[in-house]
Amino acid sequence: MTIGIIFISLIFMVIGMAVQSKLKSKFTAYSNMHTISNMSGEEIARKMLNDNGIYDVQITSVEGSLTDHYNPMNKTVNLSREVFEGRNISAAAVAAHECGHAVQHATAYSMLMLRSKIVPAVQISSTLSQWIIMAGIGYLGFGHGNSTLLLIGIILFAITTLFTVITLPVEFDASARALKWLGTAHITTSSEQEKAKDALKWAALTYVVAALASITMLFQYIMIYMGRSRD
Repeated sequence: MTIGIIFISLIFMVIGMAVQSKLKSKFTAYSNMHTISNMSGEEIARKMLNDNGIYDVQITSVEGSLTDHYNPMNKTVNLSREVFEGRNISAAAVAAHECGHAVQHATAYSMLMLRSKIVPAVQISSTLSQWIIMAGIGYLGFGHGNSTLLLIGIILFAITTLFTVITLPVEFDASARALKWLGTAHITTSSEQEKAKDALKWAALTYVVAALASITMLFQYIMIYMGRSRD
């Protein structure tokens, strides 16, 4: 069974790398295509926030590539420099998507609120679950393992898995809000919007792969626990 875990991990690692590679190529291609509005990512973000009556969210530029995110704790839309300054389809898509999260926060979107509530538990579970599971299986000097430790690790890992699943509707909804606004605000043409949709689709797939990998691993751990319980 442990060989199965390693094999599954490798499969999802390869899939994840392939999706990331495709995502980067899409964003690179669309970064070379200007939008009809010729607005920068920062300008687009500010307009989308203002159009939704949001005036207490700060827009900042951060280092790195594809490091864009919305932080609900300090109400900041953090855009990578290429998105913050970019006047292209990729920048428009990413900036609007991150503002989609700000709109979710302002309107108390239920799935975002739920995800935020379990963040503290996820921070603990993501740090401890793998070590406890390894000890429970018997990798850390516990002989043939310990079923109680394994069960505790599985419960902790299930919290992390739940987080990856809840993240999916949060990301899909943010993209839907972004694409709808880009069209109604005339930031992009219909052709440009299709390209923005394609870019966000590949970004969303990274979360889908992560969720599927986590669910599959959780199932494997449960099967190991059930096998131990029957012994």
